Amino acid sequence: MGEKIIPLIMCGGAGTRLWPASRENRPKQFLRLFGPHSMFQQAVLRVADARLFGRPIVITNAAYRFVVLEQLAEIGCAADILLEPVRRDSGPAIVAGAAFAAARAEQAVVLAMAADHHVTDPAAFAAACRQARAAAVAGKIVTFGVRPDRPATEYGYILPAAQATDGVFAVARFVEKPDLATAERYVAAGYLWNSGNFMFRADVLCDEYRRVDPSSVAAVTEAVARAAPDLEFLALDGEAFSRAKAISIDYAVMEKTTRAAVVPVSCGWSDVGNWRAVWDLADKDAAGNAAFGEAVFHDANNCVAMSDKALVALYAVDDLVVSATQDAILVARRGAVDGMKPLIEHLRIRAPHVTQGHLVEHRPWGSYQLLDHGQSHQVKRITVKPGGRLSLQKHAHRSEHWIVVHGIAQVTLGEVTRTVHENESVYIPMGTVHRLHNLEPTPLELIEVQTGGYLGEDDIVRLEDDYRRS
Repeated sequence: MGEKIIPLIMCGGAGTRLWPASRENRPKQFLRLFGPHSMFQQAVLRVADARLFGRPIVITNAAYRFVVLEQLAEIGCAADILLEPVRRDSGPAIVAGAAFAAARAEQAVVLAMAADHHVTDPAAFAAACRQARAAAVAGKIVTFGVRPDRPATEYGYILPAAQATDGVFAVARFVEKPDLATAERYVAAGYLWNSGNFMFRADVLCDEYRRVDPSSVAAVTEAVARAAPDLEFLALDGEAFSRAKAISIDYAVMEKTTRAAVVPVSCGWSDVGNWRAVWDLADKDAAGNAAFGEAVFHDANNCVAMSDKALVALYAVDDLVVSATQDAILVARRGAVDGMKPLIEHLRIRAPHVTQGHLVEHRPWGSYQLLDHGQSHQVKRITVKPGGRLSLQKHAHRSEHWIVVHGIAQVTLGEVTRTVHENESVYIPMGTVHRLHNLEPTPLELIEVQTGGYLGEDDIVRLEDDYRRS
């Protein structure tokens, strides 16, 4: 059978190409687009066969650490979670994962894969991993080349060499994203899509990276060696990791190494890089319309509609994308969504809040949703998970009024702790030290009314915190 493959799941991206559903604080890998599991959860389950794969390593941005932990718990999986102090693209992230895996075994075989890709045939993906393992053990850096089903312009391409060894080809050429005419030529000539998934020995990857950028490898290796435990996570050293050059693994290694190899695979792969890809992968009605949430189509064809609350109705239109959240709506031609970047850059200037987070903000203890706000007041619905406890805190610029609508709250006010039941309320004066705790086995829900001259989230002084945010 051979040694187990160590999955390295890269989960730190902050993509906004599926805006407004995907935001910087809740990117697409955590969305449940295709079934009950998010794409991150699908990626973890794709490598859950203990006969083939070992304990996964997840490398993510510190801002996503609690949602990663929560989504792992939902599917009953465990992982070693490395926290990047800053984003440095896929190159340093993969080196960090390889260095961590090498601490277990210097020649550990690692599978680096993105958390935000969709695969409709996990069995075919696993078969490709088995095929690639021997070449990786022998010192090759194996990429997975997807057999194209159309001349895509959104992917890079790989030209395999003519001869294969046990289904693994040398790489003759890597090419960047082409225009349509070039993509058509590539498909006819047998090029493969570059999926961005790689398998390699940990020592080989680090050695090849070290040949072209020794200082970055030294910085990342130092960051791993100096990593500090943080609750259930391992935080890479910020000073060392920041010295690494921000670069993709393709530019840093794959386009320079002589060890590159490729395994062709047909596994229903997509990087879900735009709304057109969502439409391609979705279940559709007889007129080609795809619905996520409440949507009605009448005399509409080949549209995709997504809503997280309000009903969306499309009438007498074709080839549209309509994505509605509680604070933003996108309407676009389905074929024109590759150019979302200029729109997002415009929004970052015009309305930056709609690119950063949703009205529902997730926290390690639960979540809150903004319901109303004015110049000197703000209303939120707060949900606290069973056993969840907010930090012991105080505010310098606002008072708060809590009304429990479901469950039982344990509230600390100064030196006093009291129980607040449904349809009861409590007032927290400005400057008072307070805390909220849900001791019940069901979620706690309450309405919070804030009043004051400043209502920003940074008006929180944490005195104690279960999640080390103080």
